[in-house]
Amino acid sequence: MSGSTLGKLFCVTNFGESHGPAIGCVVDGCPPGMGLSAEDIQHDLDRRKPGTSRHVTQRRESDTVEILSGVFDGKTTGAPIALLIRNEDQRSKDYGNIANTFRPGHADYTYWQKYGIRDWRGGGRSSARLTAPTVAAGAIARKWLREQYGVVIRGHLAQMGEKEIPFVSWDEVEQNPFFAPNNAMVPELAAYLDAIRKEKDSVGAKVRVVAHNVPPGWGEPLYDRLDADIAHAMMGLNAVKGVEIGAGFKSVTQRGSLHGDELTPEGFLSNHAGGILGGISSGQDIEVAIAIKPTSSIAIARRSVDLSGAPVQVATTGRHDPCVGIRATPVAEALLAIVLMDHALRHRAQNADVVTPTPRIPGDVS
Repeated sequence: MSGSTLGKLFCVTNFGESHGPAIGCVVDGCPPGMGLSAEDIQHDLDRRKPGTSRHVTQRRESDTVEILSGVFDGKTTGAPIALLIRNEDQRSKDYGNIANTFRPGHADYTYWQKYGIRDWRGGGRSSARLTAPTVAAGAIARKWLREQYGVVIRGHLAQMGEKEIPFVSWDEVEQNPFFAPNNAMVPELAAYLDAIRKEKDSVGAKVRVVAHNVPPGWGEPLYDRLDADIAHAMMGLNAVKGVEIGAGFKSVTQRGSLHGDELTPEGFLSNHAGGILGGISSGQDIEVAIAIKPTSSIAIARRSVDLSGAPVQVATTGRHDPCVGIRATPVAEALLAIVLMDHALRHRAQNADVVTPTPRIPGDVS
């Protein structure tokens, strides 16, 4: 199965299945000499793991990471870093009723058509369980970016279903189980999701991710544009159906006189471009938003077919998130970190000796 590797110089190859013995990844291209321990990675995994509140799947996984290679005496060696996360709470019997049918909205049908075989236990390779290794790899990239360039990557839930969440403070994001930047809305969000669960249904979400202190100059023209690679990575996240950079689809209704971010000696006056111009970082914050579809695994019976093509009714039982967007925030942060580190290394390899006479313009001052 191809398509499991992200990046060119900083490469992350993901492996495993939802109900197999373990999942993990191999991270190749991390420069030597960076201090790295399991604790550096575990914090981000703990933010993503299931069972952290009643609003997410109650599958109980510690998501304890093991570093198998690439680190010696507490520092990266430059060799591939193998990360392993053992599965501990598989309940494959929950999926026995869909072994011979296709769940609407899932990859069951397309995997069957492509490979002629599929692991129906929890979705196998198509499960969101496989986002855990991505978060582990992203933790390495975040640490390197922070130490080398002062880059800080943060994300939050911006909308759940029809409930838009006004931004109040980054400090509030880690104070509630929704990654919401607005603690005052948490009771409303909780009641809303409780009602959705009682209806045996699900809702989608919008997640916003921002990278601060990104230097100008990262990215390549045309096909390897920084924004193109970010969109490519984000679309690799389960359930993502749309990606916006900066103003995104709002650009359709904006006039050019508004959308083009004016420059002054003091800095840019706005950031409709989302920190990327011509596929290259401008030095402003990188602004990304992703649209996540409603969870496909719901207990409402829906029409489908079985392996013989006969009509059936399918209702998915087991432990599932009524809104997969809640736990998507740490994953989106990790994906942005992986792409930025890859482009940082590529820029350093080709353009490390470039000196421009024009002084660097500060970021958004609006």
